[in-house]
Amino acid sequence: MKIHLTINHELEETEIHIHAKEYNGQIDQLMKQLQAAQTTMIDGYLQQDIHLLKISDIYSIYAEGAKVFLQTEEQEFESKRKLYELEAQLAKDFVRVSKSTLVNINKIASIQMGKIGATELLLENDVSIHVSRKYLKELKQQLGIGRSS
Repeated sequence: MKIHLTINHELEETEIHIHAKEYNGQIDQLMKQLQAAQTTMIDGYLQQDIHLLKISDIYSIYAEGAKVFLQTEEQEFESKRKLYELEAQLAKDFVRVSKSTLVNINKIASIQMGKIGATELLLENDVSIHVSRKYLKELKQQLGIGRSS
C-alpha cells in the first residue's frame, strides 16, 4: 500500500481519497476506521428528549425486538439507528459479541472464560454480557489477545 499526503492551503476542509484496484477487506476496514474517527457524539432518546451522548460514555449497545438501546453508567437510551449501522459507525471502539449486542472495548473490566466454551464479559459498570462463540475470535483480535493466526 502506498500513502501520499498533499498539503493544499486552499482547501476548506480535509479530503481523503482512496484509489484501489478492488474493494477488499483491507479497504473496508480502512473506510470504517476513517468514518469512526470522525464520530465523538451520538444521539440517544429518553422519552421525548434527545440527548447527545459521548461515545466514550456508552458501555454497550443492544437490540431488543425492533428497538436498539445505548447503555451508559446510569441510564439506557433508545437509538433510532439499526444495530448494524452503529456497528459500522463505531467500529473503532465497539465490537460485536453476539447477534444483538455491541460492547465498548474500552469499558471491558475482565473476560471470564467458563467451562464448555461459555464466555462472559464483565464491564466496568459491573454488568455481565454473554459472548457468543461465533464472535469470540473477533473480540480477541480487537483486544489484541490470544494467538494470531
